[in-house]
Amino acid sequence: MTTGLELRSKITSDGKLELSLEEVQVPEPAAGQVVIRVEGSPLNPSDLGLLTGPADLSTLVAGGTAERPTLTANIPPERRAMVAARLDESMPVGNEGAGTVIAAGAGAEALLGKTVAALGGSMYATHKIAPAAACLPLPDGATAADGASCFVNPLTALSFPETMRMEGHKALVHTAAASNLGQMLVKICQADGVPLVNIVRSAEQVKILKDLGAQYVLDSTTPTFKADLVDALAETGATIGFDALGGGPMAGDILAAMEVALNRTATTYSRYGSATHKQVYIYGGLDLRPTEIGRNVGLSWGTGGYLLTYFLQKAGPEVMGRLRARVAAELKTTFASHYTAEISLAEALNPDTLKAYSRKATGEKYLINPAK
Repeated sequence: MTTGLELRSKITSDGKLELSLEEVQVPEPAAGQVVIRVEGSPLNPSDLGLLTGPADLSTLVAGGTAERPTLTANIPPERRAMVAARLDESMPVGNEGAGTVIAAGAGAEALLGKTVAALGGSMYATHKIAPAAACLPLPDGATAADGASCFVNPLTALSFPETMRMEGHKALVHTAAASNLGQMLVKICQADGVPLVNIVRSAEQVKILKDLGAQYVLDSTTPTFKADLVDALAETGATIGFDALGGGPMAGDILAAMEVALNRTATTYSRYGSATHKQVYIYGGLDLRPTEIGRNVGLSWGTGGYLLTYFLQKAGPEVMGRLRARVAAELKTTFASHYTAEISLAEALNPDTLKAYSRKATGEKYLINPAK
């Protein structure tokens, strides 16, 4: 048995966020298990929801030592109810990552020495125990950094057109579309012949996607955005959207534009609006305001939360295997991730660095390398 370090997040009952590096025991792997020396784990928005929760990051206070830094911050009283279930629990963080298999239990020996990716939490750590069946061996020549982000963003991007087809739609809309995930989705839809309407928030982001060959890229900050959106939806026939913002009027604007686009081809008037179902799934929380949906969307529409885990449970093992195989085959092309910086576990608890990766800015993605 060896020891390692693990990044932990705790919210105390008196309303404090506490981040620290804890020494943990790394047991010998049981049958069917492996021990991974973690060499790369991305800081995804979904990780930040657990890492910092609803803390007020302007109140960050650094402590500890250079090797074992700590951070504390206040949780505003009005936000504490949303984290009541995790009070005083020290929680490991990190949804996905990759590294080298350094020990293997019975039946898993074939992975020994291999570079693999894994999903399942606790990846912001020097070591990870994982079921061998849950590991994805990386192609020859691929590094841990290449494979660190090969689950959450790639599988989520692949799940969007899968959901579109499963629910009977023929084209889709995506917001915050210049992100790493959004660029993957552009490439997927191009390869699969799926019409895609991309919504971004600046002229620079428009250029990023146009340079990738995207046909429909709309800047939501322009005066003509809503009219341009209707035109794009009418041309593509998109009736399903995936919204990374969550709050504010965007989901409602998409549904309203879908309704106008559908009514362009209506042959008769209905007081209830188009009978074609319109759907927007919210899969992110870049905008923490309430979701605003007006009464101009007709009566055949829906919104709902969207999580990759739930999609995979519904889709089943055959679909999961097919999508994983595609990710492995296109790891350095369609599903390549680009990082702003590679940081150590200790550097992840530097106040300025934490504030930088907590911005969740488009084009900025950080990689934790616990072996650094």
